[in-house]
Amino acid sequence: MLAIRTRRRKAAALATAAVLAGLAAPSLTASPATATTTTNTDYDATYYKDAIGKTGTSLKSSLHTIISDQTKLSYSAVWDALKATDEDPDNTGNVILLYSGVSRSKSLNGGDTGDWNREHVWAKSHGDFGTATGPGTDLHHLRPSDVRVNSVRGNKDFDDGGSAVSEGGGSLTDSDSFEPRDAVKGDVARMIFYMAVRYEGGDGFADLEVNGRVDNGSAPYIGKLSVLKAWNDEDPPDAFEEHRNQVVYDDYQHNRNPFIDHPEWVESIW
Repeated sequence: MLAIRTRRRKAAALATAAVLAGLAAPSLTASPATATTTTNTDYDATYYKDAIGKTGTSLKSSLHTIISDQTKLSYSAVWDALKATDEDPDNTGNVILLYSGVSRSKSLNGGDTGDWNREHVWAKSHGDFGTATGPGTDLHHLRPSDVRVNSVRGNKDFDDGGSAVSEGGGSLTDSDSFEPRDAVKGDVARMIFYMAVRYEGGDGFADLEVNGRVDNGSAPYIGKLSVLKAWNDEDPPDAFEEHRNQVVYDDYQHNRNPFIDHPEWVESIW
């Protein structure tokens, strides 16, 4: 398995490097990568072989089994991992912040204004898992975010609409929901769908599920399902997101977000 993974990693790295080389970004704010609707079938005969051809609850169950085989990180180890997974392809000393799109120095990780911190895209209070090893440290939904913008998002569900978030890159918010900038709406949706498949209540944590409402509070639910499905369609995986999935798989958790490889599986399950 290690030899196969190494060969695939080299091939994926060459392909991703070629795409990332074409991405241009100004010094402060990263431009969105060119979107592609192409399904990644590279792992269908190996990693996803037990899921191919299935739909609905059967597909969800198979994917849960597949992606639950992972290496878990400590919460402190997440800092260094994010510096690799979210590295700015145009400035390797920086990371790209999820909601604002700003490129910021890797060294500015912390909790002060002007720093970036570890955003739980599936808000950790939705299921009360905190920063526990497992859902609280899963790189497939942890992303660098500006401290202040992260605070504005808080534990709100996702939905369309609201007022502009200051320095939020086009993100919007209201009293009970948050809408990320257009370039990462699909990224956010696919992270949420990953969490709903990975954590099914059988490993000591809550059964996380996507539902059709907002203002879910501390219940192990996040919405809004119809909006997240639309975001998955409107903003398909781009080179940055695909590269990130590969780095998590190769270097850290050794599991994949199946909805980055197969965005169409969202509709099949939900």
